[in-house]
Amino acid sequence: MRKHNLPHWQQDATWIFVTWRLADSLPQSKLQKWEQDRNIWLSLNPQPWSSEVEEKYHREFSQKIDQWLDAGYGSCCLKKKTNADILAAAFMHFNQQRYELSDFVIMPNHVHVLFQPLGENQLSDILHTWKRFSARKINQEENRSGSLWQPDYWDRLIRSQEHFLWVQQYIKNNPKSLQSGSFHLWSAGL
Repeated sequence: MRKHNLPHWQQDATWIFVTWRLADSLPQSKLQKWEQDRNIWLSLNPQPWSSEVEEKYHREFSQKIDQWLDAGYGSCCLKKKTNADILAAAFMHFNQQRYELSDFVIMPNHVHVLFQPLGENQLSDILHTWKRFSARKINQEENRSGSLWQPDYWDRLIRSQEHFLWVQQYIKNNPKSLQSGSFHLWSAGL
């Protein structure tokens, strides 16, 4: 039985764009209202969707989450260079062994990573390692305990060279949307 709601797909030799956030990064009242509105919208717009309907969905729901994340809710403990460096070190640790990194950005309260799992390494195992290691180290650094990260993550398989380039640009441009705070950007390709 699945613990979380999001489906996670993986195909051999496919790049993946992954986003996840700090556990406290979005106010629960906003998330509850968002989920209610989304459930109503989904019931009125069953899949499969045309490209226009999918675009409308992302404008209404995905972009809203992005805007809230960029507004800087929560502790934003990743704006602290020491904490961002812990997470960046986690990304770099098995680069070229378990996965190949292309680009990532560490925002004050969320993360975007573009990478390709290598060999038999699974998306869920890679994410679990990154989140577990960084949570333990950042909690030590912050002298705190408890959940650091949201339980799940959002992922998207890269479908084409154009999509890959679009994601690279999105990662590069994401810090421009910040309303406050700092970021940590790394790129193998830009």
